[in-house]
Parts: sequence; C-alpha cells; structure tokens
Amino acid sequence: MSDTLPEDERRSVDVERCDTEQLGRVDGIDLDNYDDPNFDPTATIFQDESPYAEVRSAVANTDDPTMPSSTFRAWVVGLIWSVLIPAVNQVFCFRNPAAWISPARLIPLILTYPIGNAWARYVPKVSLLGISLNPGPFTIKEHVITTIIANVGIGPAHATDVIAVQRVFYNQNPNFMYQWLLVMSTQLISFSVGGICKRILVAPPSMIWPESLATAALLNTLHAQETTDTRVRHGISRERFFTYVVIGYFFYNFLPSYLFTALSTFSWVCWIAPNDVKVNQIFGVTHGLGMGLITFDWGVITTFLGSPLVIPWWAAANVGIAVVFFCWFLLPILYYSNVWYSAYLPLVSSQPFDNTGSIYNVSRIINDDGSFNLQAYQSYSPVFLPMSFAMSYGLSFATVTAVLMHTILYHRRQVLAQCRRSLSEQPDIHARLMSVYKEVPEWWYLFIFLTTFAFGVFAIERWDTEFPVWAFVLALVISLVYTIPVGVVQAVTKFQVGLNVITELIIGYALPGRPIAMMMFRTWGYITMSQALILTSSFKLGHYMKIPHPRYACSPHQKDNFTCPYITAFGTASIIWGVIGPRRLFSHGQLYYGLVFSLLAGAVIPLIQWTLHKKFGMRFLKYFNLPLVFYGVTRIPPATPVNYVTWVLICFLFNYVIRRRHMPWWLKYNYLLSAGLDVGYTIGILFVFLALQYPKNGMIGTNSIQIWWGNTVYTKTADYIAKTVPEGGTFGPLSW
Repeated sequence: MSDTLPEDERRSVDVERCDTEQLGRVDGIDLDNYDDPNFDPTATIFQDESPYAEVRSAVANTDDPTMPSSTFRAWVVGLIWSVLIPAVNQVFCFRNPAAWISPARLIPLILTYPIGNAWARYVPKVSLLGISLNPGPFTIKEHVITTIIANVGIGPAHATDVIAVQRVFYNQNPNFMYQWLLVMSTQLISFSVGGICKRILVAPPSMIWPESLATAALLNTLHAQETTDTRVRHGISRERFFTYVVIGYFFYNFLPSYLFTALSTFSWVCWIAPNDVKVNQIFGVTHGLGMGLITFDWGVITTFLGSPLVIPWWAAANVGIAVVFFCWFLLPILYYSNVWYSAYLPLVSSQPFDNTGSIYNVSRIINDDGSFNLQAYQSYSPVFLPMSFAMSYGLSFATVTAVLMHTILYHRRQVLAQCRRSLSEQPDIHARLMSVYKEVPEWWYLFIFLTTFAFGVFAIERWDTEFPVWAFVLALVISLVYTIPVGVVQAVTKFQVGLNVITELIIGYALPGRPIAMMMFRTWGYITMSQALILTSSFKLGHYMKIPHPRYACSPHQKDNFTCPYITAFGTASIIWGVIGPRRLFSHGQLYYGLVFSLLAGAVIPLIQWTLHKKFGMRFLKYFNLPLVFYGVTRIPPATPVNYVTWVLICFLFNYVIRRRHMPWWLKYNYLLSAGLDVGYTIGILFVFLALQYPKNGMIGTNSIQIWWGNTVYTKTADYIAKTVPEGGTFGPLSW
C-alpha cells in the first residue's frame, strides 16, 4: 500500500464491536438457517475484519482512495500481456501436463512488478494529450489493474477448440472472419454476463473466491503491504520465502520434466510388473487407477484441479470421497463385471473405441459434408466408451441437477437478499470500503451483450454451420440460468461445475447428426458461463484490492507431450453427441441408457441430504457438498486418478494439519507457497521446452538422456500401452 497519505487520513472502518443483533449473522442471514463451511464464527465480533481467516491472511482491511490505479502505464503493460499470454497459452493448451500462464501461475503478475518500477524510474514525468505517462511510484492498484487485464484473456478461447476440431476431425478450413466473429461473440458475451451477476457473486463476504486470495497475497507481499493475520514477527520475510520457493522449484523442475520424467508418471508398481495387466490397471497412471498414490511433478498435481494449497480442506475432502468411491470402488466393479463391454477397453481413456478395441475412426461414418452416414455406421461399429468416460458422463448428468437443487436449498435466501442490497449495506469491511467508488452501470454490460449477440448471429447465418438462431438463443438461456448457481459453488470451493454434458445432450437430441452445431451450442451454452465466472473472479480480486470500477497436432504419445488432451476429449464429444447423437447411445434400449437416470439422482440426493441436515440435526452434513462430490472426478478422463490423489493429500497436510497446528505459519506463508510453486513450475517448464525440447526438432539428448531408464521405464508397461483386445478380435453386439 502506498504511503502517500498519513495513516490517520486513510479511510478504514473503526474497530467496533458488533451489536448483539449482528452477532451470529453473516451476509444478513441467520447462521441457524445458513451453514457456510468456510465461516469462522469467532471472527464476527469485529466489524472491520473479514469473518474468514483465509481472507484476513491475504487481504488488507484499509484503503487509500487517492492512490493511482487506472493509469496509462497500467493499461499499456496489461494490454501487452493480454496479447502475448493468450498466444503462449494457445500453444501450450495442447500439451499434457499444460504450462498455463494464468492467475494461478502468476507469471504476468511477477514480471509486471519490475517493469512497473522501471517505468516509474526511467520514463519522463510528462503528459501526452492530458494523460500522464508516469504518475509516480508504481502502486499496488496499478499492479492489480494490469493483472486483471491480463487475466480476462488469459486462457485460450474455447471457440478455438471448435475451429481446431473442425480442422483435425472434419477436415474443414474456416476463414479468418468466421473465426474472429465466433471468438469475439463467445468471449464478450461471457464478460457481459459476468458484469451483470457481480452483485450476487462478488459483493457478499461469503463469496471468498479462494484462487483470488493467492493473487492478493502475492500482490500485498510484493508491495510490502501487511494484512491482519500476517503480522507475525518470527520467520523469514514473506518476500524472501516466495523467492526461495520460486528458485527452488525452478531447478527441481528439471527432474520430472526432463532428466527423470518417471517422477512425473510415477507408476512405480507397474515398473516391477510391467506386463501384468491387472496390476497396471490398478496402479497405472496413464490408463489406470493411480493407486500408487503419488507423483513428484507439481504440473501433474495442478493441471486439472489447480493448486491444492488454496482449496478449503472440506472441499478437497469432498473430492477425495469422490475419488475413493467412484474411481477406486465403483469403477473397478463395473469394469471387471464387463458392464457395457468395458473390460475390452482401457480402464481410463478419453478416446472412443470401436468393436476391435481401436480408436473410433469417425471418418468412416461421415459424408464429405460432415453429415452422418447411417449405412456406413451400421457396417462399421457402434461407439464404445471406456468405463471411466461413461462414469464421467453419468456424474456430469447428476451434477447439472444437483447444483440447481443445492443452490435452491442452501443459498436461495442469500441470492434473493443480494439482489436488493448495495455495497454500502454489506456486513463486510471490504464491501464498505468499495462503496465509495461509483459502480459501472449495468446497461453497459447489456450493450456489450446485444452487440456480441449480433456477432454470433452473423457468424452462424453467414457460414454453413447448420446451427439455427433459436438454438443459439437456447444455449444462452441455459448459460444464464446456471451462472449464479455454479458461481456460488465456485466462489466457496474454487471448483467450477461444467455444463458441457447437459448442453451436448440437449443439442444432440434437438439437432442430431450435426457435430459443428453441437460444438457451437456447447460453446455458447457452457463456455459463456465459464468465461463469465473468470471475469467475476477478477471482479473479486479488484474488490479485495479496492480498485475503482473502470469506466472505459495431436497424438497420444507425441514426443513433446503435445497430446492435446482437451482437443481429444472435445473431438470425442463431437463424435458422440454431434455425429452419432444421443439417440443411438442414451435412449431407451441403447447401450448407455442407464446413465440418463443420473439426472434424477442429482436432484433427489441433495434433497435427502438437506432433510437429514436440517430436519434431523446432522450438522456435519454442511461440509458435504454433493455438486462437488458428483463433479469431483468428472475430469477423469482426460485426467487420471493420479492427478487427484496427491492433490488431496497435499491439501490435507497444509489446509488441515498445518492450519490447525501451526496457524501463524499457515497465515503468513501458505498462499505464497502456492504462488511460488506455480511460478517456479511455469518458468521451469517453459525453459525446459524452449531450451531443451524445441531446438533441433527435439533431437537434443536423443541417444543419451532421452533413452535412459528414468525416461523410458513407464513407456514399457501395460499401463502405457493399454491394449486389451487381441489382434483381429471383436466384441460387442452383432447389430446396432
């Protein structure tokens, strides 16, 4: 925080004890009727502190409204990042594990700090057209603005996955204007939805957004800003601790990423019995259940779930329950019982298969125009899903109905209250500090929505997408309905429930045999919500940091690990839902019909939980979040259980054991440890790729480091090969 104002002139809320009517209340809701698993009841006694320890450890409870924020310097640096970083991410999204540059990876945040300070020192303090080129010292608020600008475009646009699948799977080559309109419409509609929903998802103190806290902690550390619970005298400084972690993991990363890659895919039991299929299925980490329990690669741990250090332990425990029950108990029972012919396929895989156990060749069942060829399909093979993939669909069905039911049962009063409440009325220090700044009018977001809606209509009508306007409107309605329920879950747990399966199911029945239309419906129906919540997360970061509202190539064993896990899974979905259609898979009498009943289970089970919790006094059930349990393992595939197990163990160690036994250390260092590991990993993996793997077409060390035991042992196991059908054999029904 800047020292431009004396301490006694800075705006903050005096330390006052709440009156008795406010004790025991959060967000204006009686705690007897609203059970928040993150809530710390001992903290509500003071009005100028957040009731959440996580927030107190990462966010300052003071503000200086005169501090420069939306400056020319901040916008220039931020816009440069918003161009460079998406380009890098677009390339590395095809890699497994990915090397994302994101808020969790924090690379733009780190690099902006020296750039901003150098600008303040060397750029002349002059004005151009009334705009100051150098307003003085680089402030924390400028730093936040730059980070938010970088953040809103940080990830590769999902619409580019549509374009990639059109090229890779369907041999289409759409022109630039079509690509631009598609990307702009999907991205900017999302931002308008996020702005409209921020009253409900940003202002309430219970919407803590755990991932934003790691960013806030690092920003406060770089700018030497203390927070309430980090004024601990013992131990090294937070700046030095963060530096040690980044440097340490950068050098360590050479081991799992290049020198000893078996540490990344640590299937140690499979090394002992490389040809025993069942052992490899149980302990494998490529196509197995990952019961070896551990990996030594931070990228493998965080690629699909993010950092475990910023997740509340109760939320991670829900994910752990899902792994144990669905992956280690139910999945093997179904697989070894050969339900849906699954025993002929790999246990875990994101690929569809034919009746020979080979990857499904979609080109054999489509015409030259991409439409479905029924006769060719009947002479070739039905689609068979690995049991993990089929289970993922069933759990996704359950999640879609569970998240609506959970929000209605547990959050309905809070949502309704926030619709009527302004920032100044929030029972939270950070909201009251933000109330001095004028809000962006909601009609601005509505204008962006209407403009980019027109972009979308033009794209689907001008080019032959077979996607009608009514389906476009329906996709947006689904996204709007789910943004708040899913946002509530994400704000509390960090996990964003996906709408991919429900959107695929709806469009698969509505427009069968149209894979491009299916992908577009999913993009506007699911990704609109997803991108909206990315913006909402940035709004929460700005809320915490008191920022005034601005008013203006793919194969499974590719040598560089560019295996395209997301593109492969997306292409698989286009085959299942778009080309073949759900009628031939999920309708009555079809192979996977039983999965549809998961929709009913997702609606009923939360109601049973709520009844046991509220009517029978089982208070511990407030920690049991059924949307999270159902959703917990739906990323398997393309993830495998090994991505989850170590993640849960690390969260337990730091956010339960250390948090309970060494709270001062946890408050001071935990979020910085997360940020340091993220930064060290991302810098390390980019360096390894650019310096050692990309040059000379990947030939560096071909006859030395690349072929030694530590880099090849896992490739010679049944887990890695995953072939279960004898050559020339077939399985499945005789007709379909």
